[in-house]
Amino acid sequence: MIKCLQAESSPGDVIILHAAAHNPTGLDPTKDQWKGVADLCVQLQLFPLFDSAYQGFASGNLLEDGWAMKHFLGREGLEMGIAQSFSKNFGLYGERVGALHIKSNSTEIGHDIGNLLERLARSEITCPPLYGARIVAQVLNDPKLFAEWERDLVTMSVRIARMRREFYQRLVELETPGHWEHIISQIGMFSYMGLTREQVIVLREEFHIYLLDTGRVAITGLTMENVDYVAQSIDTVVRRVTNVNNSA
Repeated sequence: MIKCLQAESSPGDVIILHAAAHNPTGLDPTKDQWKGVADLCVQLQLFPLFDSAYQGFASGNLLEDGWAMKHFLGREGLEMGIAQSFSKNFGLYGERVGALHIKSNSTEIGHDIGNLLERLARSEITCPPLYGARIVAQVLNDPKLFAEWERDLVTMSVRIARMRREFYQRLVELETPGHWEHIISQIGMFSYMGLTREQVIVLREEFHIYLLDTGRVAITGLTMENVDYVAQSIDTVVRRVTNVNNSA
């Protein structure tokens, strides 16, 4: 990624970064790698825009999953934005609750950005629904509810990690052809399985297991009740449709 930015970016370019639990790869940069990206943004005068949709789902800890954003915010002179969504980590997907945070280098610029965003919101939305936003506001501003939410995030992140291990173990026990270690090395809601489009189509049409043509699967859709069926179905399809592409 750094080589690509060095070769193709120009001052003022916006680069979109996932804060944690990267969708769709499930692979996050290390802290040292994040520092390198921040250095490059300062050097090349880039504008990083963080997509923060899964905070708490990577490690189960809000601060840990927010480390990259905090590091970038602390870099002097670096203007940036954060598009924060509460759809997943609050279970409010149908309410579309979120916030846009902009860090600018001057009060005047910040004022102008605020005015522009108000005009855009007025022309495109006018009056967004308040129900979901009020739920989030109440939880964030009530210490007891906030602590309960943090515990819920730990529960969810632990469940995701457990289902990754269970899924991987089933494929190992079945001796499914291919390499599957990436399932447990990745984190978050999604995983690239390394399946071909042809294999994905058979999984959909014959076994009613639905994933994208790219082979991306939602780990959160796995349960202890269906993980055996999913693993056995993938094993069957991989053996039957032999043009395997899972070198992840």
